Amino acid sequence: MSLPSARSAALPSIRRRLSRLLLALSVAWGLAVSGVVWLAVSHEVDELLDDTLRASADILLGLLLVDSESLLASGRAALPDPSHDERFAWQLVGPGPRVLLRSSMAPAEPWLPQPTLGFADADANAQQRWRVYGARFGGERVLYVAQSRAERREALVEVSLSSVLAALFVGLLTAAWLRARVRRELAPLTALSSVLARYEPLEPGAALEPPQREELVPIHDAIDALGRRLASRLASERAFTAHAAHALRTPLAGIDAQLAVALRECPAELQPRLQRVRSAAGRLSRVVAALLALFRSGVELNRQPVDLAGLLQRLPVEGLVVDVVAPAWIDADPDLLAAALLNLLDNAVRYGAGRVEVTVSGQAVRLHDDGRGVDGPRRQRMQAALDRQVADSADGGAGGLGLGLMLADLVARAHGGRVVLPAAGPGFTVELWLAAPDDNQTC
Repeated sequence: MSLPSARSAALPSIRRRLSRLLLALSVAWGLAVSGVVWLAVSHEVDELLDDTLRASADILLGLLLVDSESLLASGRAALPDPSHDERFAWQLVGPGPRVLLRSSMAPAEPWLPQPTLGFADADANAQQRWRVYGARFGGERVLYVAQSRAERREALVEVSLSSVLAALFVGLLTAAWLRARVRRELAPLTALSSVLARYEPLEPGAALEPPQREELVPIHDAIDALGRRLASRLASERAFTAHAAHALRTPLAGIDAQLAVALRECPAELQPRLQRVRSAAGRLSRVVAALLALFRSGVELNRQPVDLAGLLQRLPVEGLVVDVVAPAWIDADPDLLAAALLNLLDNAVRYGAGRVEVTVSGQAVRLHDDGRGVDGPRRQRMQAALDRQVADSADGGAGGLGLGLMLADLVARAHGGRVVLPAAGPGFTVELWLAAPDDNQTC
């Protein structure tokens, strides 16, 4: 039987929260930059292409002035298709207005109904829109140089898409770098949690490792001070309990001796009553012995393989038959285990048990007696009290704990385990779960 371990619920992770925040900020930053770039580029592209139209018009003016009359005399209104894709189109418009000359890409009708100098927008048809620049070509003729809006949109999309991808790439790269940086900065927190898992303030000279970050200094100092306070308080409690137990053990031994003499010398009718008194004194002596074992000086357990059958044979429990199911070996501190078992067996006798069956499975000892037992609700309340480590009266209230169960639970917790009260048939069942020597988990 393995020790139960409650899996902690998933808690918010500082690393994940910071990483998600940085990723969201990076994406938002990239999109914001992209929007600004889009606006800036769209304005700059329009200005650049408008300058190109103006420059193209100046070049065409010079060329047409050289040979315009021969072109007009030839009767050709449109030039032949070029061997490459045209980026611009042009028209030479005369009075009328009518198209005198045009490039192959330009429409047959004038772009603008009236002669217009400078920049303008024209719709040749429902599918084609143009950006037009007009320049005077002597007399009443006007030279129009135009570029389609689709060409401009294509240039704008290419430039803006490049900017967006570049901004997103930089943002994601920044997020990855910041994530790695955050993980590196949070590594001391992980290291501190590992140190705290091994930190035992009761060990002589126990101290935390020096903090690795300035922010961890107050936490380190607070934990160190808390450990010293806990060690000091527990040491005082151990010393008081040990002194009290030692002070009680001697008079209890004297009481037992005097009762033994009284039993031999008293009349027969008084012997049952004196025997009950001696049994009560014996139980008190065993409780004192358990306290001495539990609160002896030092915190290290003397763990070793223990033969449970042999250990139970040495425990003085009268009026109880103990059946041990072999094999019955367990790794534990023999003194503490004996104190716990002695108190559990004594509880069984007090509650009417005549036989106890003891089984061992892994690091768990199960004791099942044939006594009166308890009902389900009371058993659950007793388990809750054990989980809270609250000792109530043995018989009073809503199923309080006796000192025997509480001492057994303290012994189990000293071994890294706990006491469990499972549901069983007739009688009462107690399971003493002890952690393996190399098992650092707590229950």
